[in-house]
Amino acid sequence: MSPANPAPASPASASTVPSAASAGDALVVTGTGVVAGVAYAPVNRVQPRPQLPSGGTIAESEQDQAVNAFADAVVAVQNVLLDKAEHVTGHAREVLNATAQLVADRGLTRAVKKLIKHGDSAEWAVVQATDNLVAQFDRLGGLYAERTTDLRDIRDRLVAELRGEPEPGVPRPKSPVVLFAEDLAPADTAGLDPELTVGLVTEAGGKTSHTAIIARQLGIPCIVGTGVALREIKNDTTVLVDGAAGTVVANPDPEQAMAAVAESNAYFNRVREWRGPGRTSDDYAVQLLANVGDGNAAGKAAAGESEGIGLFRTELAFLSASEEPSVAEQAEIYRSVLEPYAGRGGRTHVVIRTLDAGSDKPLAFANFDAEANPALGVRGLRLAADNPGLLIHQLDAIAEARKGIDVDVWVMAPMVATVGEARSFAAKCRDRGLWPGVMVEVPAVALKAEQVLAEVEFFSIGTNDLTQYAMASDRLSSKLVDLNDPWQPAVLSLIQMAGHAGIKRHKPVGVCGEAAADPLLACVLAGLGITSLSMAATALPAVGVQLGDVTIEQCRQAAEAAVQAPYAVAAKARATALLKK
Repeated sequence: MSPANPAPASPASASTVPSAASAGDALVVTGTGVVAGVAYAPVNRVQPRPQLPSGGTIAESEQDQAVNAFADAVVAVQNVLLDKAEHVTGHAREVLNATAQLVADRGLTRAVKKLIKHGDSAEWAVVQATDNLVAQFDRLGGLYAERTTDLRDIRDRLVAELRGEPEPGVPRPKSPVVLFAEDLAPADTAGLDPELTVGLVTEAGGKTSHTAIIARQLGIPCIVGTGVALREIKNDTTVLVDGAAGTVVANPDPEQAMAAVAESNAYFNRVREWRGPGRTSDDYAVQLLANVGDGNAAGKAAAGESEGIGLFRTELAFLSASEEPSVAEQAEIYRSVLEPYAGRGGRTHVVIRTLDAGSDKPLAFANFDAEANPALGVRGLRLAADNPGLLIHQLDAIAEARKGIDVDVWVMAPMVATVGEARSFAAKCRDRGLWPGVMVEVPAVALKAEQVLAEVEFFSIGTNDLTQYAMASDRLSSKLVDLNDPWQPAVLSLIQMAGHAGIKRHKPVGVCGEAAADPLLACVLAGLGITSLSMAATALPAVGVQLGDVTIEQCRQAAEAAVQAPYAVAAKARATALLKK
């Protein structure tokens, strides 16, 4: 038996309600498909974390030694995570660096030391302190709740280090497997080998969880949010995973499974052979760009089929820093992202997003109050109100970085909500010779699209946040996946407003959210007036293949049908029927 070579994406994807059912002799478990492709291999289930201590005391004479042991463990665990980060790129690297910083969180450190001074052992102090923090984050919900997986992983790593045990995590298989887990810490997902882990299925998680995003970057077929139904499939059972349909079939018919593998491989071969640029079958241009987080990722994207960068997340330079990087330090980082695209000419450009941090992604050198709902709080451009230097220094650094490099540099602000904010940001950019734009994440911007676009030179739509704000649904909640779906007609209507404003004002409107990586939805977006699609570089060929199979008129018809649909499933079904003619 041989596993399928997973395609990084396929022409179809589906959100499903978690369930388990029988199909003949086969048990079928469904969840939310987040990375398309087919995998056929035995199950390798991640074993539960080591048993944690439920108590433990030490004598007063041992307390200083315990505090020192804890401090050493923090350094050791940080170094392991930072070393892992050095061997990956993009979002995986960003997540690992952020997790490494969380290990040394000042609040966590103070809590552990306080417990040790009250007579608790170092291991028991770590467990209590992290579990208390997890409980707080669970109550806060939203992006805070997302970090509870990181905290539990940190807890287990610190305890293992204190005991002198090997680091916990996913064991490395010797032959291809489909990995099952309750959930995976970012450090575990980022370290997966796609040659051996050919499929990934988790009980928890959503479309925009770290697990889903990193799996997409690695090109591993992935299903999340199955719930406990997944536990009905035992370890070593042979399964067929369809990352597009969101289904896991236990003990499938071998002939049917291999036929699915063959079909997936044929599609994968088309994707592998695709060469840009992005065009429909009647030669309508849709720029296909890459989302990157550092210079290394930009170099890899430039060596592939990307026509430029549609989103450079600048947070990495800040989240791992104990103090604000200087203008010169920032400029060096930005230059490393620009240089791989130098000298291409034509329409090549790099879009740099200014700092998107806040109480959900705190900075060590800026004080942000904890917020009950950080997704609706002080983040993105809103940081500049009380921290104007952060934005000014960043724009100065971008202006410095572009000197002498033959690349069009566009700069966009996240979390813009008003015409006035767009006007103020654009003025600061133009003062430095930078091409200004804003992200369409807040529905208010889409509703006032023409007025806002009059102030700037381009839009870039962040579909993840636009969807959660439009549908009032936490994008990390596995219970709200049906609402938190970019196929929702209301969300598509907002995108249509932005696209039509761009057509009217002859200005580009791109999409840089995860929705751009869905090949069918990419066609609908083109039909809504979107001029560029930016995504993980690994997703570009699949989108290019799908665009090349349709005309722009099909895209427009599919877009209108989707917008007029009553709900997301119908929107996708109607669009699919028109795009598959």
